Amino acid sequence: MIRCVIFDMDGVVVNTEPLSHAAGRELYKYLGINVPDEVYSSFVGNSDKMIVAKLKDLYDIKLTHEELLEEKYKYFFSAFDNATDLDLMPGVRILIQELHSKGIKLILASSSSKRKIEAVFSRFGLHEFFDAKVSGEDFEESKPNPAIFNEAVRMSGFSKEECLVIEDSTNGIKAAKAAGLYCIAYESGYGLPQDTSEADKVITDFAELDYNTIVTFGMA
Repeated sequence: MIRCVIFDMDGVVVNTEPLSHAAGRELYKYLGINVPDEVYSSFVGNSDKMIVAKLKDLYDIKLTHEELLEEKYKYFFSAFDNATDLDLMPGVRILIQELHSKGIKLILASSSSKRKIEAVFSRFGLHEFFDAKVSGEDFEESKPNPAIFNEAVRMSGFSKEECLVIEDSTNGIKAAKAAGLYCIAYESGYGLPQDTSEADKVITDFAELDYNTIVTFGMA
């Protein structure tokens, strides 16, 4: 029986992918580099520090890792603070509130920085529903490495068989499966296409999920 649901954030809880993409484009313009969509798509699910490391490997960028990371944050938070249409994914608040009210433990495991997580949770009033939040900035390796999900399971106090992951990115799905977890892929249609073939179940609408269906996932 599922007792804990581990949520990714960007592209699952909140529709930040278009905003992040636009902010990234402005950053790349400032840096004078061209990052095609197929390259950008491979970044989805990675931590900010991992994305910065990949950018420096792929392009001739004079800024240090730390300077580039701060520039990335500057462009993201400028877009975030000024976005008037940013919202949670359709139906996800209803699911989160129902699971919380039924006693399911909720944990966030996001590649995003703690600054981004705090900004999103404060803006949308999500703190009260989640028992713990795990940020990708605390790990040397980013998704698809399973470290972040292994830590989320440890924090849950339950076995892997009692935990379930909801992800949207190829990297996140690979990380969940590498951690030995049942994984639901959410295809929202908002971000760049991702390979969800390794997920145990694929949904396109959070109305497909509720407490009664979730608690039975992964059971033989």
